Amino acid sequence: MNTAIPISKLLLLKPQSKSYILTRHLSTGANAQQPPQEDDSKTNRAVQLLLENPHQEWPSNQPLHSLLFSSPSPSPRFLYNVTRNLASSALALNFLKHLQQNSPSQDTHSLSYPFQALFELAARELDAGSPLSELYQASKEWGIPLTVNAAAILIRYLGTHKMVDESVILFNELDPSLKNTHVRNVFIDVLLCDGRLECALNVLDEMLQPSSEVPPDKITGDIVLRGLLKGDRKWKNLSEENAIKLVLSFGKHGVFPKTSWLTQMLSRLCRSGKINQAWNVLHELLALRAPLETPPFNVLLTGLGRSGDIKRMNTLMAEMKESDIQPDAVTFGVLINQLCKLRRVDDAMEVLNKLGGGNGSGGGSIAADVIMYNTMIDGLCKVGRQEEGLHLMEQMRSMKGLEPNIVTYNCLIDGFCKAGELERGKLLFEQMNEDGISPNVITLNTLIDGMCRHGMINSALEFFDDMQGIGLQGNAVTYTTLITAYCSVGNIAKAFDLFDQMLTSGCSLHATVYYSLISGLCKSGRMDDAANVLSKLKEAGFRPDIVCYNSLVSGFFKENMVNKAYDTIKEMQEAGMKPDSALYNTLIAYFCKTGYLELAGEVMKQMINQGVVPTIATYGALIHAYCSNGKIKEAMKLFNDMDSLSKIPPNTTTYNSLIESLCKNNDIKGALSLMDDMKAKSVKPNTTTYNEVFKGLKENNLLEDAYRLMDGMVEHACNPDSITMGILGEWLSAVGESEKLQSFVQGNRVSPFSA
Repeated sequence: MNTAIPISKLLLLKPQSKSYILTRHLSTGANAQQPPQEDDSKTNRAVQLLLENPHQEWPSNQPLHSLLFSSPSPSPRFLYNVTRNLASSALALNFLKHLQQNSPSQDTHSLSYPFQALFELAARELDAGSPLSELYQASKEWGIPLTVNAAAILIRYLGTHKMVDESVILFNELDPSLKNTHVRNVFIDVLLCDGRLECALNVLDEMLQPSSEVPPDKITGDIVLRGLLKGDRKWKNLSEENAIKLVLSFGKHGVFPKTSWLTQMLSRLCRSGKINQAWNVLHELLALRAPLETPPFNVLLTGLGRSGDIKRMNTLMAEMKESDIQPDAVTFGVLINQLCKLRRVDDAMEVLNKLGGGNGSGGGSIAADVIMYNTMIDGLCKVGRQEEGLHLMEQMRSMKGLEPNIVTYNCLIDGFCKAGELERGKLLFEQMNEDGISPNVITLNTLIDGMCRHGMINSALEFFDDMQGIGLQGNAVTYTTLITAYCSVGNIAKAFDLFDQMLTSGCSLHATVYYSLISGLCKSGRMDDAANVLSKLKEAGFRPDIVCYNSLVSGFFKENMVNKAYDTIKEMQEAGMKPDSALYNTLIAYFCKTGYLELAGEVMKQMINQGVVPTIATYGALIHAYCSNGKIKEAMKLFNDMDSLSKIPPNTTTYNSLIESLCKNNDIKGALSLMDDMKAKSVKPNTTTYNEVFKGLKENNLLEDAYRLMDGMVEHACNPDSITMGILGEWLSAVGESEKLQSFVQGNRVSPFSA
């Protein structure tokens, strides 16, 4: 029978080493069929005869005929080895035709393995996709059954040559006996490489059935789980829930993800806040007796720590012990770090002290390292126990033989600076230099931030200059800290000098530097300069954030540049940002200040409709405006709404506005009632509160109520000011009660009826 393959086409095929390697890999894969062994000398002799004689002379070559067609018939392994050792697929095809035409038995099954060898030869030759497809058609015409390896080679190389549709047709045509795990693995890989997820999952689903005769193996897991757990884009349409089910379905067949892949999967779940899913996956795998290692547990411990779940952290540690999964240095590092972040430094210290103790209950032979000590020292400093942190550094050095590093000192310096003990921070800085540890930019920023926080801005700048003198350059954080500090004290000129210095220093720019400068300029009313800095921010490739826009809007309104304010709000909205409570409060405050109370009320309604929750500043501005304009009823209604509807507790300033307005309207009873309300809600009155009520009481000559208020001031340690003394001095002197005033000034009660 003549093949449909043009011989001229096959003669053009050339070897391709990479394909050959892949072919060899496929031919020895799991579940692959291999012909029985055969004597190599006989094979070599047959190949030599075939190569030495043109194929037209093969039928008349008696030695060759004896080797190929003698009784008993040659074994499949012999025919396979002879075929795969021929020079090309074209020669191999002629050999197969020779066997087919001259075999006494005419048994096409005996040609399955030589045909497999023909596929292997064609597969490693250039542009083999189309010829392989034609060879497959020839095998069907000749009635030669495929072997498992031949099927796998065909599917793989049709896929490699972008003939995936042909690969799908071939798989569907295969005899069920050939669709073993090995062939399915190759087919799934081809489908996934071509992005045919649904088709691949259908094939995989048959393998994952509980009673499947072709269950998945390790290679199936490698093909599927590698892409799945690494977030390969071909899996983008598979939901996270289904991905987890897929992993667990593999587990039920004893195929488990590699430690690195499982660790990545749990890490991804924990980072997205899905701690429960991560917990369930790990425990399902534990129940399936998966060969789990320590890293996935470390990832889950980290996630539990970030969510503050100490109980499950303890449970997981106990389960590791029960499952004979040994914690490593990373495990204990995670425990110490997460406990410190949760401010449970005593628990973290207990973990640290157990390390290296050899008692088997803690770290065993795992010794604490510098990183663990640094984490512990930083945790102590974060809760204000920097003295203990300093002692722990000395213990680390003297008892453990571990030398402190730059991180150790930076943690301690930061702790003392935040506690206001700048001199101790400077002493540690000097000690660090004596120990031969050079400061870095974090050290620099820590000390500068500490000085600026405590009003030592010029000292901070001087220290910065000294550090630059020894070659330690600042970064964007350094300049931002100094610029913000100088802006806060109104020294805009110095802030601008530092900004210019930053631009010429070569350090990488950051948007926060621009934000700080714009905020300072807006507070100082220098709106033209703020607009210029905004332009530079945009030229540098940054975008203003909502806080920056709020600063600009507030500044423009304060300078009565209303159109500029509206233009800024419009620009902000066009940039996709929605107004927040700070912006609404700025608008309401401006309308209240300029007397547009109705418009201010409308803005508040819009604020609520947009889902932005009003703050105490929102209500305070409107209440003060109503009171200032004599609209006490509207003010009281808003006050009651704030308390009952919005559940926003009023503050002293809000009460003062109402009390002052009530007293001016001679409603002293209402003012005293509000003071009782303040006491019930634990809002502390200040000197202004008392002064306003004293004025109202004086107008109505309610002396006993005044005495009770005076006793209240003494009880709350609220010191009178010159206004208080002016009101009471004039009043009490006029009624002959100067002694009461003297007793009040001395901090004594003045009324026997005071509460």
